[in-house]
Amino acid sequence: MDKHVLCFGEVLWDTFDDGKKPGGAPMNVAMHLAQQQVNVAFASRVGDDEAGDELVEFLKRNNLFSDLIQRDPQLPTCEVTVELDEQQHATYIIPQPVSWDNIQLDNALVQSAVHASAIVFGSLACRDETTRDTLLNLLNETQALKIFDVNLRAPHYTLSTIETLTARADVVKMNEDEAKLLIGGSKADLRDMMNEFRSKYHPKTIVVTRGEHGAIVWHDHEFYDSPGCPASGGDTVGAGDSFLATFIAGLLAGENLQSVVDKACSVGAFVASKRGANPPYDEHIRKLLRLK
Repeated sequence: MDKHVLCFGEVLWDTFDDGKKPGGAPMNVAMHLAQQQVNVAFASRVGDDEAGDELVEFLKRNNLFSDLIQRDPQLPTCEVTVELDEQQHATYIIPQPVSWDNIQLDNALVQSAVHASAIVFGSLACRDETTRDTLLNLLNETQALKIFDVNLRAPHYTLSTIETLTARADVVKMNEDEAKLLIGGSKADLRDMMNEFRSKYHPKTIVVTRGEHGAIVWHDHEFYDSPGCPASGGDTVGAGDSFLATFIAGLLAGENLQSVVDKACSVGAFVASKRGANPPYDEHIRKLLRLK
């Protein structure tokens, strides 16, 4: 695929009871795009500390390091505490401020955005004015497809910021709980809520994931529904990110959208059956995605 995707936002250490793993939604999306052989660049900022050095080495090993990874001389690399409940659903304790709260606009970042086919961004990294302004300036500079990954982590968002990012997006992806929170109103049916959301913000595409119950997508005046796949044995960390990466890859390739949604659900279920956000794909997933 000759499309170029820029993923912008946080990179961090997810700290579990049994150790730590590199994480951050935009980094996870970039990792999965790379696994799916999509040309991807990743932009973030880490601290000038040992944890930052370790993240840089990880990104280098996975071909995601470039001059888009900034180093902060004062703010630390982010280390998040991940707590898993009995169903292995994750909640996160996120410190503030950290290095990715201070992503700076520079020429390398602008040039990457200008030449991108799509730019992926989330809400978490926009909790601080500096990084938020950098992103909004980037979106002004590019004709790329703008993909907003709603990633609500209380208390690290405001409704006004979410509305600003949504209004700038061509594609909005959220989970069912986020959809209910953002859309509100008296609509009980998910399709009715999505229609209400569309009439307010006018995105080209709306994606709502529903965990093990699949996903529903509105695109080009049609709904695409996938029932999903059950998953067990792992955790939910990164499942939505892998879904989004698969959806982006299929969308940019011009594939049949129903097939894209079905494949994205399958990849999300595979990740949910594993520990951590970025397991290597097995032969079944590689065959499903027609990877060489």
